[in-house]
Amino acid sequence: MPDRHTTPRTHHRGAGGDWPGRPAVDATAQPHEELTAEIDRLRAELDAAQAQTAEHKASLQRTAADFANFRRRTAEDRDRELGLASESLLRKLLAIVDDFDRALDSMPEDLKGVGWIEGITLLDRKLRALLESEGVTAIEAVGQPFDPREHEAIASVPATGKPDGEVVAEVQRGYRLRDRVLRPAMVAVAGGGEATGGDAISQTN
Repeated sequence: MPDRHTTPRTHHRGAGGDWPGRPAVDATAQPHEELTAEIDRLRAELDAAQAQTAEHKASLQRTAADFANFRRRTAEDRDRELGLASESLLRKLLAIVDDFDRALDSMPEDLKGVGWIEGITLLDRKLRALLESEGVTAIEAVGQPFDPREHEAIASVPATGKPDGEVVAEVQRGYRLRDRVLRPAMVAVAGGGEATGGDAISQTN
């Protein structure tokens, strides 16, 4: 039998290197998808980290605000306690001032100018200067309209010739500590009606 010469079949790849008849495969598709997934994962981690940072920052701000409020309240409490202690001491000093007032008001005229009397007068002035340096001042009473915030009425005096409600006598001097009353003045006020024998009240300074 004569030999048949067979021509080997040859398959030629296309320009893209793929076999003819087969779909082309994109070699970069899988790495691109993996890169996108990695970016998404990193973005999610960044968002979570930023949210946690914001939460920590807010917590620190709240803690700082709470501490500042605590310091403010502590300072206010300390100042209030010191103020109460100072007011208590000043009220005790006012009792001594009252004693000086009574002693000097009842002093006989013939003793004025005596050495030891002058010493008492000097002590009285120093005590009043000390009170003034602490913001303590006397409350005006006689001749002023009665003010329940600064005056304490203990008597009503009729037929004084003064308008009703005007302070006509001061029984005990009142004092103010800066802008608030430390001790109200005890006073008598003018009232309507006729005077009776027991209505007269002497004015004190």
